[in-house]
Amino acid sequence: MSNQRDPSNKLGDTNIKSSKTKAGIYIHIPFCRTKCMYCDFYSITERENDADGFVSILCKEILRSPLDEYPWIFDTLFIGGGTPSLLNEHQMESILLTLSKKIPFSNFVEKTVEINPGEASLEKLTNFRSLGMNRVSMGVQSLEPELLIFLTRSHSVKQVFETYNHARTAGFENVNCDLIYGIPGQTPDIWKRDMNRVIELNPEHISAYTLTAEKGTELFYMVSSNELSLPDERTAADWFNLTRSYLSEHQYIPYEISNFSKPKKECRHNLHYWNIEPYMGFGPSSHSFDGNQRWNNVRSLDKYIKKIDEGLSPISSNETLSPTQKLNERIGFGLRLKEGIDLEKFPKPQKILFNQNIKKYENKWDDYIENNGKTIKLNEKGFAFADEVAVDLLI
Repeated sequence: MSNQRDPSNKLGDTNIKSSKTKAGIYIHIPFCRTKCMYCDFYSITERENDADGFVSILCKEILRSPLDEYPWIFDTLFIGGGTPSLLNEHQMESILLTLSKKIPFSNFVEKTVEINPGEASLEKLTNFRSLGMNRVSMGVQSLEPELLIFLTRSHSVKQVFETYNHARTAGFENVNCDLIYGIPGQTPDIWKRDMNRVIELNPEHISAYTLTAEKGTELFYMVSSNELSLPDERTAADWFNLTRSYLSEHQYIPYEISNFSKPKKECRHNLHYWNIEPYMGFGPSSHSFDGNQRWNNVRSLDKYIKKIDEGLSPISSNETLSPTQKLNERIGFGLRLKEGIDLEKFPKPQKILFNQNIKKYENKWDDYIENNGKTIKLNEKGFAFADEVAVDLLI
């Protein structure tokens, strides 16, 4: 396929404005070459040969969905995993063309695909860009060879720079780099060096996460068995504050606890999650939310394929949120955001309860919170305690 193809030719690439509720679409690609020891996202190895069959089933799920019946504008698309960059051009094109049969592709203003260093060639990235994808999110994690080995990452430091350059050459003008800190053997100086090397690449967005032992991962078992230890709370707070101050000093705005961007380059898709806005998920283990209900697909490629082959729903569980649950999510996510919590969105009775909680814990958290009566947000000192503050303020 020609590298010069107009992305709008088949799929459209024209932004539109509307007052309708905005929503996102997430598509989960479960294939990975290796399973990282810290990762709790659903992924499987040694199944890349099943990609054609999977894409065919995924397209069936999309076509059977009521996407075109929802009263929203779908303005973001995020293809994550797993490792979506393991798909070839034809598989990606099948997914996007199927999606465009249900909803206008031209409404998408942000179309992200996750990539791994060393697993996304210039040709592949050029093809993805020609299909209309306009943002890549690259799993860098570290630029220290020994730490990459510890994290069981399959790429080299050299491949990070090669793949980043491929993305730029392919025409991507919006790039995110994922980084991890608090890794055993990592020092603050090593971490600052990693951040600085990524800053020199000049991506539009940086996501910086602390290494966490999620249940079911290899890392979790290593920590549980005392084979290794992660930083204690106080040390973790020091790492957190170092990260925010260093990236802020280099003009990366901390608009969410773990996410930093240049002006107007925030991840719009993730903002749908954090603002408690609708999103639809496709693929095994994907999650969806329509404003009232949450549901998720089965966390198994084989079960997912079997369900759709038999004409059944791949949904494994669902939950209807009560008004209190929705408000508590707004509190929990809102405290993670730079803008904080918009009190104008609270019904009056719950707003009264929330303000009572604020008053109740005034002595405990007053030095960490800014409250102007219309919004409540954490100050810079308070972000390190966002989870603790949220627990106290939940209704």
